[in-house]
Amino acid sequence: MTPTALCGLLAESDRLRVFAAVVLGARTPSEVESATGLPARLVEPAIRRLQQGGLLVVADGALTAAEEAFKDAVRQTSAPAAPQPSMDPDRQRDLILRTFISDGRLTQIPAAQGKRMVVLEHIASSFEPGIRYAEREVDAILRAWHEDHAALRRYLVDADLLSRDNNVYWRSGGPVVV
Repeated sequence: MTPTALCGLLAESDRLRVFAAVVLGARTPSEVESATGLPARLVEPAIRRLQQGGLLVVADGALTAAEEAFKDAVRQTSAPAAPQPSMDPDRQRDLILRTFISDGRLTQIPAAQGKRMVVLEHIASSFEPGIRYAEREVDAILRAWHEDHAALRRYLVDADLLSRDNNVYWRSGGPVVV
């Protein structure tokens, strides 16, 4: 069933109320009438239409909602996830970067020193070699990566990836793409 067909089945308020009543526990047409306040002349056609559409089923004489129809409709129409571009040609480094970087942001600073170094080298590539940066520029670049920009700045300096003198920073380490 397509999402459009699902929406079509539930677009009429009587059918929507009937379906909601069954989801909330009504098991017979009379229970649906009580729960919705709708007369039998509206409940019965709504039940029949929802059964035909595959949203309601009768099992052991009780109405039940086929809630899996929603998941099925989404699965049927969802596009496969596009493969993400590699962040590093080395598979192990790429895996580490994918673990800690999502949508261009650092999700957390790795506790393990080796993993943290891989992430820091990647972040250090945000700085151009030979360019001097004021501290506020460094903070702005690092804020784009993670909210704790001060910790990142400290880690980059401690790892000799950035150097500083009088609140001026420059890239002093890490791989450089030629």
